[in-house]
Amino acid sequence: MIESLLIANRGEIARRIIRTARRLGVRTVAVYSEADAKAPHVAEADEAVLIGPAPARESYLVAGKILAAAKQTGAQAIHPGYGCLSENAAFAEAVKDAGLIWVGPPPAAINAMGLKDAAKSLMIAAGVPCTPGYLGDDQSEARLATEAKAIGFPVLIKAVAGGGGKGMRKVEAEGDFLAALASCRREAAASFGDDRVLLEKYVTRPRHIEVQVFGDSHGNVVHLYERDCSLQRRHQKVIEEAPAPGMDAATRAAVCDAAVKAARAVRYEGAGTVEFIADASEGLRADRIWFMEMNTRLQVEHPVTEMVTGQDLVEWQLRVASGEPLPLKQDQITLDGWAMEARLYAENPATGFLPSTGPLTHFRLPEDEVRVDSAVEEGGEVSPFYDPMIAKLIAHSYNRNAAARQLADACRSVEVWPVKTNSAFLARCADHPDFVHGDMDTGFIEARLDDLVSEVAPSPILLSEAAFCAIDLDPPGNEQSSAWSSLAGAAGFRLNAARQTRISLWRGDEEFEAERSRLPVYRRTTFSEGQRIIAFEDGATFEFTTRKPVSLGEGGEAASDGAVLSPMPGKIVSVSVKAGDTVVKGQTLLVLEAMKMEHALAAPFDGVVAELSAEAGGQVSEGVVLVKLEAAS
Repeated sequence: MIESLLIANRGEIARRIIRTARRLGVRTVAVYSEADAKAPHVAEADEAVLIGPAPARESYLVAGKILAAAKQTGAQAIHPGYGCLSENAAFAEAVKDAGLIWVGPPPAAINAMGLKDAAKSLMIAAGVPCTPGYLGDDQSEARLATEAKAIGFPVLIKAVAGGGGKGMRKVEAEGDFLAALASCRREAAASFGDDRVLLEKYVTRPRHIEVQVFGDSHGNVVHLYERDCSLQRRHQKVIEEAPAPGMDAATRAAVCDAAVKAARAVRYEGAGTVEFIADASEGLRADRIWFMEMNTRLQVEHPVTEMVTGQDLVEWQLRVASGEPLPLKQDQITLDGWAMEARLYAENPATGFLPSTGPLTHFRLPEDEVRVDSAVEEGGEVSPFYDPMIAKLIAHSYNRNAAARQLADACRSVEVWPVKTNSAFLARCADHPDFVHGDMDTGFIEARLDDLVSEVAPSPILLSEAAFCAIDLDPPGNEQSSAWSSLAGAAGFRLNAARQTRISLWRGDEEFEAERSRLPVYRRTTFSEGQRIIAFEDGATFEFTTRKPVSLGEGGEAASDGAVLSPMPGKIVSVSVKAGDTVVKGQTLLVLEAMKMEHALAAPFDGVVAELSAEAGGQVSEGVVLVKLEAAS
């Protein structure tokens, strides 16, 4: 067994690897950027090495710094986690050349599967069914547009070197193709350093099915069954589960066998995932499931496989990298119950899922009912430099309905402030009748988006507790607060009120009349911060004041004076207007890149561009006025 391990990653996956390594008696070395100096993975490792400034391209993506840290600490092996350098064949080769153990597949396998066009050609030769599309070397706009038209719209543009939904666009009509292609190429170049793309026929009722495979250096390859990752937004997975709903034994055998065949075709070793797209218009059928790509690493959603098989996949990785054979044979791997995973993101669904950054003044996740793999802790900070996923909640129960209920309950219990999260959105997804019945595809969220993200009113009980918490923030006839403020504002602290009166609470421009109850019922944490009352209910965060606030507008939208603000720190990748232009409501004004994603900022009303302070390539801070509009006369 490996004795010492450097983890070339950060966040929850670094903590996840440390947990297994510690159980196996393996010494761990963490690496960190200046932004992550106080991150949990740094404190939990046996040793940690600073490798550079906050931007990943200057720290986590610099192979030389990772190798130098391994040499400095005497690490015997390097585990890349996922993302960062995990699918970089040159890095894997450099690790081996340095005399270190690479906890991952052979560089040749990474190369074979790293480029989607070459991988599909290889799979076709191996007899694995593949989605119709264009894989050619001619990357000219004219050729790609011609091929897209021949395939028939809608088509899917995908970055050749892509992953994680980045560099991917669905194009509905021919007239939208070139703009989508340009955006896709920019994002692919920024994420992977490669702007080449391929085209695929877009399946109108697609399900995303993937199979966990494992190989060793002794020629053994097994699968650990399938996962369903169909609940997605902008091609990013939101909720994953294992096994896949509606999968019969014959179809399971066909898709799992195809995955093993794909792994054998590249002499695969270690953990990998073979991804398929299924046409679910008539349910899951073996003749309507096609190979998409292979991820040559551990996946974000690997915990659901661990829960239903009872196996620790990181332990499997370490044992295989140490030269051991696979821990189990195929007929020894069984399914037990159902598991679901929800990805908790620091983002605000109410503003189009824009990422949210800042300090985690209050951070509470469920402790007992589900498994939690978290990247951060209370008192920490969500940085604008990295992916906005801050935790994963994983439920496991005896059947699918029970797992969905458990996951929804867990999402409802999340409490985070002042950073915004998607916890209420996740709870609604897991609770939705169509999801519970297994009636879903990759368009599930988009088709129900209004229901899943719409604001809900606080319950009377929550209002009562908020009113109790506000008892001395603005007491009748007295503008001064008293010692009661600190008591009433303590998280979860309740006392009988001396009086029973009514109070107006404001949530933005909306007024609620609440009863200052004599005996509030303890439900969720409620506390005061300055002149604000913060309360949590069903995964949502409610912020109240006792006076009507001045409306300042939302980040990324226009304030009352027509100013369009930067919703977060980032880089301007394109500007679509110039001063004096007439624009219509919803028209894209510019595109901002932040937290590894592109975000289009649109005109909130018809008007004229009066001022423009943004230019392509420029870095901007949060809250900066980028465009100022005047209403059309």
